[in-house]
Amino acid sequence: MAGTISRGIKAPIIREGDDIVKIVADSVLAAAEADGFKLQERDVICVTEAVVARADGNYASTDDIAADVKAKLGGETVGVVFPILSRNRFAICLRGIAKGAKKVVLMLSYPSDEVGNHLFDMDVLDDSGVNPYTDVLSLDEYRKVFGYIKHPFTGVDYVDYYKNLIEEEGAEAEIVFANHPEAIVKFTKNVLCCDIHNRERSKRRILAKGGEKVLTLAEILNAPVNGSGYNAEYGLLGSNKATETTVKLFPKNAQEVAENIQKEIIARTGVKVEAMIYGDGAFKDPVGKIWELADPVVGAGYTDGLIGLPNELKLKYLADNDFADLSGEALADAIKDAIKAKEADLKGNMASEGTTPRRLTDLIGSLCDLTSGSGDKGTPIVLVQNYFNNYAM
Repeated sequence: MAGTISRGIKAPIIREGDDIVKIVADSVLAAAEADGFKLQERDVICVTEAVVARADGNYASTDDIAADVKAKLGGETVGVVFPILSRNRFAICLRGIAKGAKKVVLMLSYPSDEVGNHLFDMDVLDDSGVNPYTDVLSLDEYRKVFGYIKHPFTGVDYVDYYKNLIEEEGAEAEIVFANHPEAIVKFTKNVLCCDIHNRERSKRRILAKGGEKVLTLAEILNAPVNGSGYNAEYGLLGSNKATETTVKLFPKNAQEVAENIQKEIIARTGVKVEAMIYGDGAFKDPVGKIWELADPVVGAGYTDGLIGLPNELKLKYLADNDFADLSGEALADAIKDAIKAKEADLKGNMASEGTTPRRLTDLIGSLCDLTSGSGDKGTPIVLVQNYFNNYAM
């Protein structure tokens, strides 16, 4: 009778050099024995990207970041465009960037960053007389209109916080506020686009308006610097604070780890599971307004069985329309027959309207991120069972 089950699996504290594949398999099988469940075909074993990168030792220091920024952007004035507001995600990166420049022009979007962290409430903007689509504000202008506002959850004034970080690393700081990235060329033509999901658009627009050396965060630490960690595809994107002077990068071996977990479980149990390395989920907090999504992708690596979109019928649509004259067992049987006879691709079919048109990896990864949390649960592994079952099975 059970539908989808999401189980947080406890694991040892994982350190650099640990065999992440063996630890995952050991932990899942130990949980199955202790809690009395069995692995089944198409179960999904999911592992948070943080422990995969930690086991691989994928770390870099602020000095490594500084060296790469200086080599690629010249070491003079660097524009830092649209970073997210995060002590965990961006603050240490900013320290490294500031170390690699004489001056940082930090351009923040307002009233919020790309993933929903707010500098101030939207209602304040409505009454300010400021046009967010066109107006570029200096720090003095910003303070005059919006004052000193601290984030309601963290208690941090991110404007001051980021300004102080830059100055602590010996660079001059200039803070401006705008919502069109090309505004930065008035201040410098050497630019680092620090937004996550819109980075290529920002880069294109800045280059079109006269930017010269324009990079995205994906192009910083996309190769080792002085033996540092790196990520060839995402660079600094998806990195997290490790210490006050180091970051843990997004895992560079996620696909390999996912495939090896699948092979390990098959070898030890004979059951073909799917496997996935997941990052931030994709869901909005209605109170804090944040959209998670601080990683470049939800699914960092995954086995082939997780490619694609759901292909599901909307049960309430069938009940209210196609089978509105049925009830009880007859209704249940009719719906089960419809599910068994459904087309391989339901796109455009009214009976699928309202089902979630998102990739399987985004849906499952979001479920896992909510299950594992980011605190002290101690469950960096999540086992998802029955996800591919339906009402007719």
